[in-house]
Parts: sequence; structure tokens; C-alpha cells
Amino acid sequence: MVTLGQDWWSSPDAGHGLLLFPVAVYLAWKRGLVAEPAPQRALGLALLVGAVVLRYLSGLAAELFTMRMSLVGAAMGLVVYLYGVRQLLRWWLPTLLIILSVPLPVVVMGSLALPLQLRASEWGAALLEMRHVPVRLAGNVIQLPGRTLFVTEACSGLRSLTALIALGLMVAGLWLRTPWSRVLLVLLAIPVAMVLNAVRVFLAGFFTYYVDPRLAEGVMHLTEGWAIFVVAFAILGAMAAVLAALEKRLARVRA
Repeated sequence: MVTLGQDWWSSPDAGHGLLLFPVAVYLAWKRGLVAEPAPQRALGLALLVGAVVLRYLSGLAAELFTMRMSLVGAAMGLVVYLYGVRQLLRWWLPTLLIILSVPLPVVVMGSLALPLQLRASEWGAALLEMRHVPVRLAGNVIQLPGRTLFVTEACSGLRSLTALIALGLMVAGLWLRTPWSRVLLVLLAIPVAMVLNAVRVFLAGFFTYYVDPRLAEGVMHLTEGWAIFVVAFAILGAMAAVLAALEKRLARVRA
């Protein structure tokens, strides 16, 4: 728990945990307990023993992700032991938010970041060409006249993708009512994050070529990233509103 909190506070790849975990605890408190708890002692003990074994094995391998997931598994086992599976189903949204707040292993992050870097570079270069900017693409390197842009791992969009999926799940759980619409909204978060990250790469190249290279560096570059993320979240909210309206219309048709 201590190292997880330290990662939330210090690691840019895990910062969304500072939002997700308190929100998950609040949502669990709001949902409350089931009216008639039905403790399932055997299943709860089985989950708890499995979590302890997983914790032991992850300690041997010094693997933080599995170690932290064993903590989540133990908490789930205690809930089932005391209140039953129905309580766990009642807390499905807080549980998933807590799981998403656990940072992925470095190996997984690295394997996901490279394809996203290349995709963002490719799409960003295509957008620059549409705006008549002379550009030459070599992997994750975008060459402009007199200037070279590197789409680094930090600019791959993986951080915003992870955060947007988590926020999409939270919005889906709070605003939508049917499983299909919730799953669809979470899936739509993936292309939204990828497209807008490519737009961020395009803006960096556009400002570098037409305005001032300093606009693609430092504080301005970070500000562009925050602005793009706000736009992505607004688009996700609009999609959720459309899906909620579609749910109501389908409900009326069935009625």
C-alpha cells in the first residue's frame, strides 16, 4: 500500500490513481451494504488463501503489479467472506476503478508505448501533410525543414489513454444503465485518446513550422497536452449523453 501510494504521487504513469481510489471509496460508501447479507465463508476463504499465495509468489519475483493485485484480491475475499458475492456485485464499479488505479508493469507499459508512439507519429505526420507542411517520417521521428520532432514515450498517449479509459468506466457506471452502452463507451475511449494524441503531435509540428518552435516545448507543450485531454474528456461526456438518450429511446420502444 505504501509503495502504491508513492507511485500515485510521484509517477506520471500512475497519477490517475490519486483520483480513482478516493472516488472508488466514495462510490462504495454511497452504494452501501446489501439489505440482507449472505456471507459465503468457504468462497471468501478460498479467495483470501489464493491472494496470500499470489502475494508470496510475487514477493519471490519482486513483481509489484502482481503483489498489489493480491491486495485487491484479499479485499475481495474479505467482502465475500463477510457479506457474500452479492455485495461484491453491488460494488462492481468501485472494484474496477481500484483495479484500474494499480499501475501496469513496466514491461507491459513499454510494449504498449512503442506501437502508440509509431501510430501517433504516423497520424500526426499525415495531418501535417494535409496542412501542406513539408514533413518526412522515420519511425517516431518527424523531420521538418530545419527542425526535428521526436515523439517520445511520454508523448505516446499511453498515459492519457489509461486515464481516459478509467474516466470512461466511471462515467459509464454513473450515467449509463445497460451493459452494452457501458462497454461501448469504454471501447470508444480508445480511438478518442489515440486520435486526439495524434492531433497533439500535429499541433506541435504546426506551431513549430508556422509560428514558433518554442510553442512545442516545455510548459506550452504540457499545456497543449492538458487541453487535449480536457477536449477528449468532453467528447467522451458527449458520447455518454448520446448513449444515455439512446438507452431511454430503446426503453420506450420496448415499453
